[in-house]
Amino acid sequence: MGSPPEFTELALKSRDDEASEEYLLQIRREKASREIDRIRNSFSFRIGTIIANCLKIPILIPIMPFWIFGFIFKYGFERLGLISSHQISSEREIVNPKRCVVLFPTNGVGLGHFTRLFAVAKRIRKQDPDVEIVFVTTMSALHLVENEGYPAYHLPGSYMFNDMTSGEWNAITEEILATVFEIHRPSVFVFDGAFPYRGMLNAIKNRKGLTNIWLRRGTFKKGATKIPVDSIEHFDLVIRPGDSSSTQEEEITFSTPLKLVEPILFADKEELYSKEYVRTRLGIPQDSLVAYVQLGAGKINDIESDLKRVIRLLNEHENLQIVVGESLIGDRMELVGERVRIIRDYPNSLSFNGFDFAIMAGGYNSYHEAIEFALPTVFIPNTKTGMDDQVARVRKGESKGLCLILEETGDASMRKSIAKVVQSDVRHSIVESCEALHQKNGAVQVGKLIVSML
Repeated sequence: MGSPPEFTELALKSRDDEASEEYLLQIRREKASREIDRIRNSFSFRIGTIIANCLKIPILIPIMPFWIFGFIFKYGFERLGLISSHQISSEREIVNPKRCVVLFPTNGVGLGHFTRLFAVAKRIRKQDPDVEIVFVTTMSALHLVENEGYPAYHLPGSYMFNDMTSGEWNAITEEILATVFEIHRPSVFVFDGAFPYRGMLNAIKNRKGLTNIWLRRGTFKKGATKIPVDSIEHFDLVIRPGDSSSTQEEEITFSTPLKLVEPILFADKEELYSKEYVRTRLGIPQDSLVAYVQLGAGKINDIESDLKRVIRLLNEHENLQIVVGESLIGDRMELVGERVRIIRDYPNSLSFNGFDFAIMAGGYNSYHEAIEFALPTVFIPNTKTGMDDQVARVRKGESKGLCLILEETGDASMRKSIAKVVQSDVRHSIVESCEALHQKNGAVQVGKLIVSML
C-alpha cells in the first residue's frame, strides 16, 4: 500500500527543510572561509607572520629588518600589478551547477561593456529560453535589463562612496559575487571590462564547477601596467570581438585559450525602427534632411563646446533637422532650437533608419553600428579615452570609404566636413561601401559558444 498523502507531504517537506538547512550551512561556511582568506592575505597579517617567525627562531632576528623591507617592496609591486599577487584562496565549489550564466559588465566611459553583454544575453535567450541569465554590474541603469526579464544586482563603483579604499570596495565586490554564485549556482561566468577587479578575481579563483570567460576588446599589450600580470590565468577562455583597426603591438604571452569573433552589435538590422516611425515620433517632416549628433557620454572630457559648434554649423544649412543623442548615463543637455530634437533612448541606434547622416564620436559601438546599418557618418574621434584608440579605428574606416573623419574641430574644418556629408552623392557612396561590408554579429557567435558550455 502507498503512504497516506499527509505522510508523503510531510516527508517531502522534511527533505526540503534538510536540503535548505544544508544549503544555508554551505553559504555560512563559504562566508567564513572568505573572511579567513581576507585576514590571511592582509598586509598586517603577512608582516605579523614575518615577525612571529623571527621570534620563534631567534637566529632570524638580525635579518628581520631586511626581510620586512623586502616584503614591503614586494607588496608594493603586487598592488601595482607588476608581479603576481600573493593570494591565499580556499577551494570553493558551485554545488550542483544549473543552466545559468552570470554576466558582469563594468561601467566605463559609456555603455560599451554593458551593451556587449546585453547583446550576448539576448542571443543566449533566443537560442535557449530556459537558460537563467543574471546580471551583476556597476552600471546604474538596471531597468534596461530588468524590463527584459533579467534579474540584476547593482554594485556601485568605488567613486560613489566617501573615503572608501580599494581594498574595502574589492571586499564588497567579492562578497556580492560570491553570494550571487551561491544563490544562482551558475555554470558560466562572463566578465566584460578592461580591468579585472581583485575582488572579482578572488570570487572566481579556485571555484570548481564554474567556467570563467573574459570578453575583452583589444590586445593585452606588453608592458601595460594597468592589468595585473596574474589576471588572465583566472579565466578559462578569453573572447576578443573584432574591430576595424588591427594593432601590431606586442602582446603578453598567456596560456588561456583565445577565441576571436566578429564585432558585437546590440541590434540586428531588421530590428531597427522604420524611417516613417522615427520621424513621426520626433515630430520631423518626412521629406526633411536629418542629421544625428552624438559625441559621447561626456564622462571623460567636456564635449559641450564641440557639440554646440556642430549644432551651430549644422544650422547654417536650411531645411536641415538636427537630432541630438543624449546618453542615459550622461548629464541632461540644455539645448534649444526650432530644428533641434533630443533623443534619450537605448540604444539610439534603433532609430538610425530615420537619419540621413550622423556626426559621432568614434567609440566601438557607434562606429560598428554606423557601418553595419549603413548610416553615413562624420566621426570625431575622442582622443582622451585612454585605452580606446578611436583615431586608429575611424582612420581605417575612412580608408575603405566607410565614413568620413574630422580630427580638427575648428569652425573651418568642421564646416567643410558638414558641407561634404550633406551632398547626396557622397552619402550614397558611403552607403554602398557599408552595405558591401556586411558582417555576422559576434553576439550570436558568443551566445552559441556559451550555450554549448552549459
